[in-house]
Amino acid sequence: MKTPILVWVLAAAFLLLVASLLIGSIVKPEFPPYELTRGAASGGLYTLDASSGDRWRRFRFAHDSLVETGAWDIAFRRNHVSTAPGVGARDLGPVSFDSVVSVPADGYATVVAARDTANPAIGKWYAYSMLSHLLTSKHHVYAVRTGDGQFFVFEVLAYYCRDVGAGCYTMRYKTSRPRTTESPGAR
Repeated sequence: MKTPILVWVLAAAFLLLVASLLIGSIVKPEFPPYELTRGAASGGLYTLDASSGDRWRRFRFAHDSLVETGAWDIAFRRNHVSTAPGVGARDLGPVSFDSVVSVPADGYATVVAARDTANPAIGKWYAYSMLSHLLTSKHHVYAVRTGDGQFFVFEVLAYYCRDVGAGCYTMRYKTSRPRTTESPGAR
């Protein structure tokens, strides 16, 4: 009795899938050269360790640093990014970070309830690779409206670093100003 071609094709596809998963789990990735930032940032680039699954790392843009107590703007925990109560975020899409000079004045998503909820505008900042099992930034730029009405933009550059491995965010950020009218190409 001859085995149908479809069975051979499915068997080959299954073996390729298993091989790719094994290779992805064995191959060690090359981590970006970012080092953890100690103290306040300089130049709008900050690298922080958010690898702990039970601890949020809170960042305040106006202070250029992580904060343990008091007001904060955004927080990181593993692959989750959240905003403080009263702080909103908006996904500006895959635009050039340097091209953003002003941001919309409204349309910012906030965290509604639970303490572990990611902000819906930033929640899917990454792409996941089934082959390598790594998270990579979508390189979207996000606008943030702070609780005191300031505006900032940021972009996640990397989720890995040599010091920590996974959960090591490197972001760049800068202050911005709101646009008074929404017009195409005004970014």
